[in-house]
Amino acid sequence: MTSFNDLGLNQALLTAITAGKYTQPTPIQAQAIPPVLQGRDLLGIAQTGTGKTAAFALPILHRLAAGNRRPAPKTCRALILSPTRELASQIAEKFRSYGHDSKLSVATVFGGVGMNPQVQALARGVDVLVATPGRLMDHMQQGTLRLDAVETVVLDEADQMLDLGFVHAIKRISQALPKQRQSLFFSATMPQNIAQLAAGFLKDPVRVEVTPAATTVERIDQQVIFIEAERKRALLLEIMANPDITRALVFTRTKHGADRVARHLAGGNVPAAAIHGNKSQSQRERALADFKAGRIRVLVATDIAARGIDVTGVSHVVNFELPNVPESYVHRIGRTARAGKDGMAISLCSQDERAYLRDIEKVTRQRIAATDRRGDEKLAAATAAEPRHESRPQQQRPHGQNRNNPRGNGQRHGGPRSEGGRSDGQRQQRQGQGHGQRSHGGGQRSGQQAKATTH
Repeated sequence: MTSFNDLGLNQALLTAITAGKYTQPTPIQAQAIPPVLQGRDLLGIAQTGTGKTAAFALPILHRLAAGNRRPAPKTCRALILSPTRELASQIAEKFRSYGHDSKLSVATVFGGVGMNPQVQALARGVDVLVATPGRLMDHMQQGTLRLDAVETVVLDEADQMLDLGFVHAIKRISQALPKQRQSLFFSATMPQNIAQLAAGFLKDPVRVEVTPAATTVERIDQQVIFIEAERKRALLLEIMANPDITRALVFTRTKHGADRVARHLAGGNVPAAAIHGNKSQSQRERALADFKAGRIRVLVATDIAARGIDVTGVSHVVNFELPNVPESYVHRIGRTARAGKDGMAISLCSQDERAYLRDIEKVTRQRIAATDRRGDEKLAAATAAEPRHESRPQQQRPHGQNRNNPRGNGQRHGGPRSEGGRSDGQRQQRQGQGHGQRSHGGGQRSGQQAKATTH
C-alpha cells in the first residue's frame, strides 16, 4: 500500500504530514501528487472531502521550496482560485500548516474585507496566493498584483465557479497568466461546459478520477420525510430534540430563509447561527468559529456556503429545503461522514419539492428511504403510489432568466457574483439565494471511491 514516503515529497513536508497524524494518502493524493511533482498539468475529478487540497498543496509546496527563490513585489508564484471566502481561508490554512517549516509566504485575497491589508501583503510578493476571482480582478485592475510570474495555477471547484458566473473572470485571469506554467483543474462534476473550460486551461493533462461524480458517501444514512412546507420549522425543532444530533448543518435555498430558520431554532432553545452571502466576513468567521468550538449546535447555510464548510464531527445534515440542482445535494450531505465516521442526512420534502427529489435520486442512482419523524420506515408504503421517477414537467423561467443566470436579471454571465469574491465595483444587495447552472454529467460510474478523509 502506498505511503507518503513513497511519493517523493521533501522531509519538511513529511514531518508536517506526520505531525498532522496522517498515515496514508487518500486515493486522489496517491494518484495526483507524483505527476504534479513532475510538473504535469492535471485534471482531477473529486468531491470535497476526498483529500484533494493536500493533493495539490503538498506537491506545490515541494516545487516552490525546490525553486529556492523569492517572489518579486506584487507577484505570486502559485495561484489558487476558489469560489468562496470560506474555502479560500481553509485552503490557505492547509498551505500554512503543511509549509510551516518551509518559510514560504501564504496570503488570501477575497471580498467582504478591506483592500489595504491585502495590498500591503501583495506589495512584498507572496509565494502562495489563494483568491476568489472577483477580488483578484480588483487587484489586477488597480495594479496591486500582476500574474506574469505565476509558476502553478489551481482552479478548485470549477463547477461551482461556473455556477456562480465566474467563467468570464476565469478566462480573463487565464489570459494574464504566463504561457509556460503548470495548471491544475479540479471539479466534482464534468459536464460538457466544464470539459470545454478544462480543455482551454490545460495542456496534455494527467486525468485523475477517484470519486465517481455525483455519488454520495457510503457511510451516510439518508432519509426523507414528506411534510407540508408550513410545518417544516416545527418538525425541525422536533428533530433537534434528538440528543444524538451533536453538531448539525441545516441547508436552505435562500439567505432570508436561513435567517428565519436560525431565529426559529434559537427561539426553541437550540443554539444556532446562519451563514450566507449577506453576512459580513466577521459574522461568517464568528459563526464558523462558534460552530467548530461547539458554542452553537446548528449552523444554517445556503448552497454557496456548502463547499466552503470543512468542519469535523458534523453528525447530521438536514435539508430543510431540497436543492433544485441535484449535484448540490451531494455536496451538502458530504459535510457529514468525514474522516471515516458515520453520518446521517435528513431531507424535509414538501409536495412542490418532489420533482427535486426525483432528480436527486436519478443522479445519485439510489432511492432515499422515506421515514416518519421518529425515523421509522413507515412512509414508503404510503408514498408508493406516487412514483418519484416520472418525467419532470417543463418549468417556466421568469423573463430574462437563463441557465447561467438563474436570477433572471437579463444578464448573461454578468460577471463574478460569488458571495465571497465578486468585484467590489459590482457589489449590490440582492434578494434571495441564486442557484447555478445545472449539470447533467453526474451519475455513478465504476471506479475507486475515495473515503471521506479530510486532508
